[in-house]
Amino acid sequence: MCGFVGFTDNYGKNADSIDRMMDRIAHRGPDQAGKFADGRVAMGFRRLSIIDLSEAGSQPMMNEDGSVVITFNGEIYNHAVLREELKAAGHIFKSRADTEVLIHGYEEWGLTDLLGKLRGMFAFVIYDRHDGSLCGARDYFGIKPLYYGRFGDTLMWGSEIKSFLEHPDFVKELNTDVLETYLTFQYSPTTETFFKNVYKLPAAHCFTYKDGNLEVKRWWEIEFTPDEEPTLENWVDKITETFKDSVAAHKIADVEVGSFLSSGVDSSYVAAVADVDKTFTVGFGEDEKYNEIGYAKEFSKYIGKENNSMVIKPEDFWGTFAKIQYHMDEPLADPAAAALYFVCKIASEKVKVVLSGEGADEIFGGYNIYHNPDDMALYEKLPAALRRAAGKAVKNLPQKRGVNFIERGSKSLQERFIGNAYMFTPEERKALLKHPTNAPDPTEITKPFYDKSAENDPVTQMQYLDLHLWMTGDILLKADKMSMAHSLELRVPFLDRRVMELAERIPKRFRVTKENTKYAMRLAAMRACPPQTANKKKLGFPVPTRVWLKENKYYSKVKARFLSDESERFFNTDMLIKLLDEHREGKYDHSRKIWTVYTFLVWYDVYFNDGYKAM
Repeated sequence: MCGFVGFTDNYGKNADSIDRMMDRIAHRGPDQAGKFADGRVAMGFRRLSIIDLSEAGSQPMMNEDGSVVITFNGEIYNHAVLREELKAAGHIFKSRADTEVLIHGYEEWGLTDLLGKLRGMFAFVIYDRHDGSLCGARDYFGIKPLYYGRFGDTLMWGSEIKSFLEHPDFVKELNTDVLETYLTFQYSPTTETFFKNVYKLPAAHCFTYKDGNLEVKRWWEIEFTPDEEPTLENWVDKITETFKDSVAAHKIADVEVGSFLSSGVDSSYVAAVADVDKTFTVGFGEDEKYNEIGYAKEFSKYIGKENNSMVIKPEDFWGTFAKIQYHMDEPLADPAAAALYFVCKIASEKVKVVLSGEGADEIFGGYNIYHNPDDMALYEKLPAALRRAAGKAVKNLPQKRGVNFIERGSKSLQERFIGNAYMFTPEERKALLKHPTNAPDPTEITKPFYDKSAENDPVTQMQYLDLHLWMTGDILLKADKMSMAHSLELRVPFLDRRVMELAERIPKRFRVTKENTKYAMRLAAMRACPPQTANKKKLGFPVPTRVWLKENKYYSKVKARFLSDESERFFNTDMLIKLLDEHREGKYDHSRKIWTVYTFLVWYDVYFNDGYKAM
């Protein structure tokens, strides 16, 4: 696990910028640093040594004659197999590092064919000095990040946007269109970022750059094609075998590997199968709704492992929040990001690599919201006009269970589900913002994914959408940034190519039932975990923000931010104060909307009032 930066150098005029850019992401790789520059391209690298700890694994890495240069972040779990194939083809290796497999694989097969052979998580950029071209790619699911920006004649790229701040050609300007979409999704859901002219390379995409022309294309697709022939027992057997294989691959390292552990089935299944020595857990206070440490200790004892835990104090959570937004690069209004920051912190004190359960919900159908299509099926048999009329009639009533059901039932799946978070509606965000933007409607962002999965059942369509937006924009963003903030490599064995190929074929009836979610996967987990774990209802990563926002100390803290000059610049602050007061008085639970705005304002202060310079 590492971090890289680079830019087209315009014949060396900005070559000294590479050092400052590398320093800005030193947390991603404190073990080694390296750079390359030839007057046309500059590339920098920070290394966290995991496989081949020797100097031979250093980057930027070149082929034998120095004509191909690479920087790579991630792990290729099948590198040993590919190495033997490349040796048989005549390639000579000087290290055991998986990076070298990418160089020779590019030489032997070309970019596209190389990508189709890889098993792992990765982002990399290759500079081919034969023709001065650049190419690069991001892994199947977007586990590892890759950003790029164009400023005049300069193309720059890197693992984190913050490195761009150190380049003299970079122009720091807020993308207000993304601010508006963020207010609905709680993260940036498109390829645009909060910085104008800076973009995310999407998951499973690659790029080529030559003579000033940039081309981005998809190299792999998720395709749900249910196979109704195998029995439930067959599927459980397949999941058991495939997941054990994935965990074994994800444990490959020359350093100790640990595992995160909550009370949920995903991390418990990982920890049980992985057979690591140490597990790591955090929680808040003593309320079981917010503290899973007691469960984690019991489960760790059950599997015979050592559990390391930490109770996060409110003052630590709030006091660290600005630093968390610095590491995130873009605002993410998921409070679980802060909890993840702290569990990464305690893990990094013991191990260099940790396994985690991200991805199971998206690929096996684990979110409770996936019950929604079945719950709505009978109601949706009513005429659409009647349902829409009922939805309009209750729209302005207090949001209660029956009211929510009628309002949701008045909409199509595409209208009511944009992912696991829906903060401000388009009408609400327009009213909240002081200045209009050109942000698209949420349904314009989700439509391409619904179109691609139109032949699937509604639950599978929801999963397909979450795999492309929610998982990459929220789940994996915080996983990478919070782990790397502590120089910790986080690996996700559910998000494995072979696991996905299996999950694509499991029928919906074995994924989401009337009583349960992740049905087949839970049965597989039951073979390694006690029944109470395998059947436990999903909690997520609970953080008591709704409670804290009613306390004077934190209510006042947020109110002061809502009345700040920055807030006045973007928002109609009377609406923000109304949300805050109604929440404090217990009229409505506005905690997620409040947190969405508060997170942006803290992030803005860090990056646009130069708070990042002190980080």
